[in-house]
Amino acid sequence: MQTQLDEAKWQAFSERVTYQGQPHVGIEAFDPAPEDIARCNERNLHVLRSLASLDERRSDNAGDDDNPLMLELQRMDSKINVLLDIVDRLLLPGALLPPRQPVSLNAVGLIVPGNLLPADSRLLVRLHFDTCRALPLELPALRGKAFNDDNVFLYFHALSEMVEDGLERFVFCHHRRKVASTRLTGANETVLGSKHRV
Repeated sequence: MQTQLDEAKWQAFSERVTYQGQPHVGIEAFDPAPEDIARCNERNLHVLRSLASLDERRSDNAGDDDNPLMLELQRMDSKINVLLDIVDRLLLPGALLPPRQPVSLNAVGLIVPGNLLPADSRLLVRLHFDTCRALPLELPALRGKAFNDDNVFLYFHALSEMVEDGLERFVFCHHRRKVASTRLTGANETVLGSKHRV
């Protein structure tokens, strides 16, 4: 039964776009009470909103009826609130960031190096992204399948629908920027190359 669930989660993960990167990653055993899960979901929603509002490359989809000045003021207000939250967290005594690790991530789960994992099957994954290092995503996860390259698939457990949607948007925006950056780099190389044609 567990193997079927693991396979179903892996299949769902494989069919979606993934974030590929090296954030700071910490993983620990996690045996939460229901109120812990509720707090985690609330905090993750806040972090995902913070990541989105601090993302300078995000396009502003202003319609014809929107006032550009008001949109800019709302964006600035959101950033100030996030910065105040970061300062509050930094003033608290905290541990150093965990090391960077290569991860593949989407709303279903993530692939991480196996040497990060404790023996437990119920885990809490902390992901610190450069945009907002002081505010980690804290995602409850269960151990899934292991791979020959010593990586392990973990699938998220008990995430609220809003957090899943937020993760989907985060991954999609990152993927879109990466594709745009690759196209821009390719276009620049083509233009540069064309100057040297005989």
